[in-house]
Amino acid sequence: MPPMNIMMTLILILIFLEMFEVWWQKATTMEGVLENAYHYYGKSIFFYFFMHPAYYFILFIILYTQILNWWFIAILLLKTLDLFFKITLMRGLFEDSGDINEEIRAILKEPLSPTLFLTGLGIYPFLLFYGLS
Repeated sequence: MPPMNIMMTLILILIFLEMFEVWWQKATTMEGVLENAYHYYGKSIFFYFFMHPAYYFILFIILYTQILNWWFIAILLLKTLDLFFKITLMRGLFEDSGDINEEIRAILKEPLSPTLFLTGLGIYPFLLFYGLS
């Protein structure tokens, strides 16, 4: 277990990285979120992954602290599923016309709650704290 000042520093850095991800993904609908993501994905898939620095920061913390427990696995699993779910939806919406049926397209146009974007800020710092302690 790292000292408390290092734990708090790592958690604060994660919060700032999550805020960056919220900032560039923010939109009123899920389709808007996917459009924002496709802006980077269209340039390069590596650039899209680069726009998720919290993912790499969690990997850094695992290597730095040499701790890999269920809390860290949960963070990595949630972030990985989020990344690849969005990639699948982006490819279906913007590259392979017709891969996504009309019902899902209609759902993607529904307005999102503003608090949806803050779920990462509410979940990942706590999981990180539990993982480090």
